Amino acid sequence: MKSRFKALVAALCLFVALPAWAGSVQIKGSTTVLPIAQKCAEAFMKINPDIAVSISGGGSGNGIKALIDGTTDIADASRFIKNKEVKRAVENGRYPVPFAVGYDCIVPVVHPSNPVTNLTLDQLKSIYKGDITNWKQVGGPDQNIVVISRDTSSGTYEVWEKKVMNKERVSKRAQLQASNGAVAQTVAKNKRAIGYVGFGYLNSEIKGLTVNGIQGTPSSTLSGTYPISRALFMFTQGWPKGDTAKFINFVLNPKTGQPLVKSAGFVPLY
Repeated sequence: MKSRFKALVAALCLFVALPAWAGSVQIKGSTTVLPIAQKCAEAFMKINPDIAVSISGGGSGNGIKALIDGTTDIADASRFIKNKEVKRAVENGRYPVPFAVGYDCIVPVVHPSNPVTNLTLDQLKSIYKGDITNWKQVGGPDQNIVVISRDTSSGTYEVWEKKVMNKERVSKRAQLQASNGAVAQTVAKNKRAIGYVGFGYLNSEIKGLTVNGIQGTPSSTLSGTYPISRALFMFTQGWPKGDTAKFINFVLNPKTGQPLVKSAGFVPLY
């Protein structure tokens, strides 16, 4: 009898401890889109306290894989889905639907003490291929360049490889980091380093470079004049329904989610 009473008390405590959420939305994927998802989730849950939104990063590739495998409701991606990913999704009976939620540009960054302020696309490609290895070759100090890149599961890496490397591979000597934040921190601590981050990750501890003489700004991103611009996406399985549809509509709404895209440091749709 005593043990039954203890079990009943434990069950009641568990019931009380559980939040009163009627619904949930799970989001996985791009670390670039992560700040947008976090800000939107916090604001969304304030007006929808019965819906829990959980978010994790891991990169665009991992987010889309989770959508294909059915382990997430929304996949954040800083690139568009690949044909081979669509094929795999359809084979799994899943049909990813893209929603552009904002725009971004990828900015090459160096330590603030580095006198270099501009690099051309050709110079960036040569640095990341390993053909240019010293800062003096591009107008900087006589110091070896430490190249920082994203790992291959990153959407930011995919865009960099397409728009800067023109399908050539980044040198194996490059140090790989798993997130925009990790790239920014590494460059901030190394005077010889160069990396690249999404616009929303620029801060006072790193210096953004112009590319081909063009500064990455909201207007140069929207106009496409900045050469490393891109759209940011949230993918759903099929046309979204229920809580997932509520969240997507919140993100796309010009009065709710889109101002948060801007406050996260990215370029809103409108």
